[in-house]
Amino acid sequence: MDKPARIVTDSMIGMKLPDYARLSPRVATVLGHNPSPFTGPGTNTYLVGTGPRPLLLDTGQGVPLWIDLLVQALYELAHGGAIERIVLTHAHVDHIGGVKQVAERFGRVEVLKKPWPGHDEAAGVPITPIGDGAVIATEGATLRAIHTPGHAPDHLCYYVEEERALFTGDVVLGAGTTVIPDDTGDLGDYMDSLRRLLELDLETIYPAHGPAIRNPRAKLREYIAHRELRERQVLDTLASNGGLEVMEIVKKIYFDVPEYLHPAAASSVRSHLKKLRKEGRVIENESRWSLIA
Repeated sequence: MDKPARIVTDSMIGMKLPDYARLSPRVATVLGHNPSPFTGPGTNTYLVGTGPRPLLLDTGQGVPLWIDLLVQALYELAHGGAIERIVLTHAHVDHIGGVKQVAERFGRVEVLKKPWPGHDEAAGVPITPIGDGAVIATEGATLRAIHTPGHAPDHLCYYVEEERALFTGDVVLGAGTTVIPDDTGDLGDYMDSLRRLLELDLETIYPAHGPAIRNPRAKLREYIAHRELRERQVLDTLASNGGLEVMEIVKKIYFDVPEYLHPAAASSVRSHLKKLRKEGRVIENESRWSLIA
């Protein structure tokens, strides 16, 4: 029987999501309207809580339409017109880019995130530092921060105790898989983060991109198995064709992926190779990778 080429088979290509919607009594979403091959329909920003001044979790990229939709959603879904605080998953621009818009529209709002020096400045406002285990409470909801590095060193997921839900940022997406940047990401840390999340009592995942996930444990297992398969594919490819550049590996493994996504795939392949090099299983020589005999 042929070996599977991939385990995660769904995709956000062509996906549509509503401008804003209520997902549960304490969670509503507002679409960031920054579509791309990597963000799907755009970044999901979330209103969290049951009161008229909910928390805002992530802020999108700073698209003008988003701030207008946020105001509409506050009135229609939260029956209010203010934000209590902003909570951020990490400092990538499609999550932190709208902070200044919120400050301009609503005035200074406290912004909470795990610090990442050199990247947090994009928020344009002071950051209140939080870390693993921090508890952020608002009317009707309690969020517990979980440090989940790998996609980004500052990445926090947030567990909602009242409904056993998890905001996963870019660690787990509603469809497809996330990119592990080879410059600031770490695949070993990412796998550890996935396994840590698998230990949680979960009913729902609210991802930063794509629809809510109602089978969270199955999705987490799928993500882990997918990365393990990719690692085996990298090793098998090098075993059969030693001394390959990264893009040569990509073309052999990601043959079923459109070529415009190959640069993103190359980033993940480099992350696999760096993990394997750290483990003493592969070696790089003049940009070509081989197995260590």
